[in-house]
Amino acid sequence: MAEAVWELLERAARRAAPLEELRALRLAVQAVPPAALRARLSADHLTALFDLLGVNDREQVAACVSILERLLQALDPVYVVQNLREELQKGLFHPDDSVKILSIAQVGRIVENSDAVTEILNSPQLLRQIINCIGGERIAVAKEAIKSLSRIAQTQDGLEALFVSSLLSDLKNVMATNDVVRYRVYELIVEISSVSAESLNYCANSGLISELIGELTGDDVLVRATCIEMVTSLAHTPHGRQYLAQQGVIDKISNIIVGAESDPFSGFYLPGFVKFFGNLAVVDSPQQICERYPVFIEKVFEMAESHDPTMIGVAVDTLGILGSNVEGKQVLQKTRSRFQSLLSKIGHQAKNAPTELRLRCLDAISSLLYLPPEQQTEDLLRMTESWFTSLSSQPLELFRSISTQPFPDLHCGALRVFTAIANQPWAQKLMLDSPGFVEYIVDRSVEPDKASKDAKYELVKALVNSKTIAEIFGNQYYLRLRAYLHEGPYYVKAVATTAVEGAE
Repeated sequence: MAEAVWELLERAARRAAPLEELRALRLAVQAVPPAALRARLSADHLTALFDLLGVNDREQVAACVSILERLLQALDPVYVVQNLREELQKGLFHPDDSVKILSIAQVGRIVENSDAVTEILNSPQLLRQIINCIGGERIAVAKEAIKSLSRIAQTQDGLEALFVSSLLSDLKNVMATNDVVRYRVYELIVEISSVSAESLNYCANSGLISELIGELTGDDVLVRATCIEMVTSLAHTPHGRQYLAQQGVIDKISNIIVGAESDPFSGFYLPGFVKFFGNLAVVDSPQQICERYPVFIEKVFEMAESHDPTMIGVAVDTLGILGSNVEGKQVLQKTRSRFQSLLSKIGHQAKNAPTELRLRCLDAISSLLYLPPEQQTEDLLRMTESWFTSLSSQPLELFRSISTQPFPDLHCGALRVFTAIANQPWAQKLMLDSPGFVEYIVDRSVEPDKASKDAKYELVKALVNSKTIAEIFGNQYYLRLRAYLHEGPYYVKAVATTAVEGAE
């Protein structure tokens, strides 16, 4: 096979390879190991293939791109940049997007190599064209450009090249293309800023983060909705949160939520703003965030109590995030009867709402009810038990009825609720006291697909790993659960067959 590759490559190098042979070459290079390709590959072979891209024949271009992807992957990035810089640069101007993506992806590989990255940083024209690719019509090209530029910014020299040179003007110029492209540049800036405090400092000094924040707190409600997602990404890092707090951005977002009462268009941006605080509470301290910004928790409750499915969905998601750790659970518990009555509404939605909202409710309930073994104090166990009983007059039956419905997503969602409470003694007693429930758990025939079998297995595992299960369930059931765990999620019992004389 290797010899066939070299023969076909030689013909391509002499521009004598028709489309049929390029197709054959595409298949052949996939079968040869990278080391074998690297051993005999020359710059002439690659240059010839790049030259074959300069035709108005989509099939030939597609074949050459596929061949080049395989061959270039086999080569050292230093070799690629030293021998094929011009070809890569030409590729960035090619009318076919697949050629642009090929070239940008190679630049992405090169900048990850400490010996090769300098070659790219000393090629401002190449970098300029990658920046221009952010403004391309095809999102795939723009995404590849953003990925490569964010890789370039992983080093001090890369940050200098992008933000302390004329390339910053190119970045700002491409932003002026249209709204969509402007947001792509913001996406790049947030990605770079998230790497380190130093990266954030470069991005802040460029003025681009200030522009993003200006749009976030401006009057255009649709722009706000887009920008809050990026600012939320920035808040995922400690240095990002510190910057947003220092700049007064978190206070501004809180004030916008307060003012949303009188804004008829607040529905466009309010979900994103509430999610921002939900994420902030999890990565920071739920108690501190809720105490400092009481409007956040108040707004979440209002949204959950509303009749708007969109708002209810966001509120339920946020409650699930907030209650995913013990501190957040305690914040919710402090609201007493209001949260208890809200749980009743969430239980009702889990049973009666459209499917997507039902799934979100089930995920939130799982998150709210789960308690790690090391945090199972008497007070917290009493709390999760009271929350569970607030969901419905017969909560165990509610989730059991959902788990028997012929919709895999809902089925698995209900099983995740059982898994969340499976290691808590009060829940184990409830399960044991519910007629036929333990038999349902060990019955493999009710799980129709892989996802359901996996979800049931996780439930069994959570029960078996609990310290109280043997005592509460008793030896017979405990051993059946252990056998299920040992057999794995996909076990099928062998059925004995008896041969009958004369049967065909």
